[in-house]
Amino acid sequence: MEAMGPLAWQPSHAILRLRQGDGTRVGSTGNSLTMSSTFEKNLFAGSGKDLPSLLAAAMKAAEAQQGEIEVLRLTDSDLQLKVRAPEPVAGDALVSSLVSLGFEKPQPPVARWQDAPVAGVAPTGFYSTTHHETEVFEAGKWQPLQKQRMDACVTHRSGVLTCTKLRDLIAGEAVLVGKEGVRLVTREKREQAPAFAFMVNEVSSERRVEIQARGVADLARAARQAGQKVVWVPGPVVVHTGASSDLAQLAHAGWVDAVLSGNALAVHDIEAQLHGTSLGVSISDGSAVDQGHSHHMRAINRICAEGSIEAAVASGVLKGGLMHALVKNQVPFVLAGSIRDDGPLPDTQMDLIEAQERYADHLQDAGLVIVLASMLHGIGVGNMLSAKVPLVCVDIHPAVVTKLADRGSAQTLGIVTDVGLFVRRLREELVD
Repeated sequence: MEAMGPLAWQPSHAILRLRQGDGTRVGSTGNSLTMSSTFEKNLFAGSGKDLPSLLAAAMKAAEAQQGEIEVLRLTDSDLQLKVRAPEPVAGDALVSSLVSLGFEKPQPPVARWQDAPVAGVAPTGFYSTTHHETEVFEAGKWQPLQKQRMDACVTHRSGVLTCTKLRDLIAGEAVLVGKEGVRLVTREKREQAPAFAFMVNEVSSERRVEIQARGVADLARAARQAGQKVVWVPGPVVVHTGASSDLAQLAHAGWVDAVLSGNALAVHDIEAQLHGTSLGVSISDGSAVDQGHSHHMRAINRICAEGSIEAAVASGVLKGGLMHALVKNQVPFVLAGSIRDDGPLPDTQMDLIEAQERYADHLQDAGLVIVLASMLHGIGVGNMLSAKVPLVCVDIHPAVVTKLADRGSAQTLGIVTDVGLFVRRLREELVD
């Protein structure tokens, strides 16, 4: 800390507030302001000015106008104030008065831009985005980024600042470099968000699952009321645990706006419908079925013969299950392929870049994302989401829930429990 003279004062010692009206000085360390302000702006006065006189003049200005000032810092060479007012017009008037007295407005650092040297390559030192809402000071004002997501660059597209994936950069387009002129927008948690916590020590009890399912149902209702989508990211475990029938009922009831998953989810859902097994195990009694190991391959073969899942539904080959419900209710789904996939199904997108693009398209306007026992696709979706979108991760393994948060998805709400139990409880909340 710098040496301070006789005027030395720091906010760690006290907060000096000057309220309009009676000019009362309040010295405290944490008392909240009585004024409900919608306007805030910082001002400063530096060396070479009569700081005690400026402070006295600021006090008089605060008394004369509908505003409030807070001293952030006061030394022999530096005076910093925060100006608050109940509405912008009064705030602007008080700021104008203080500027006329000799105070100055801090100038945000100017954002720096450099051209992409070639397509798909950013200039050295490019700014890499996070999933937190971000603003860039450009053209004299703070502007929000569009399509907020992790691990992207910042570019101008159609006159709008936007997050652009590295591979999508165009040779010669301006790319933001450095951190100057960039700020993250932090907001308090939404009032409707339930009080979730990561339960890393034990699997939650049935009562706990009921409470959490109720909270997620509230989030789904809030998304629907706001005109936003409820997007699901289920793994094949939803079939193994019997949850696919509950998810199908949610789709029929209109609570599923998109499903983002992989080849295995559809394969085992169709296997269950055609052969009554999931991974060769009977879904009715959990027993091993003779030749059951081949059932998923026979399911793939039958859908390939039909040409697509939609065609299998139309022909009557596929008469029930989750995929049948999605087709019947025209709910879009994306099955992203991987190196381990059997088949794959004709609907599975084996072009990874195309699959990512389709995932991102369906996540636009999402108000809630629910990940069900799918770490791979859950992490991918988490990277594509803005932090303002609640992401519920349900898994029996605590490590999966915490891993999603460890990778930067701070908006994750973790529920450690059996997926089948959770989806059934959620269906009871929203449908029954």
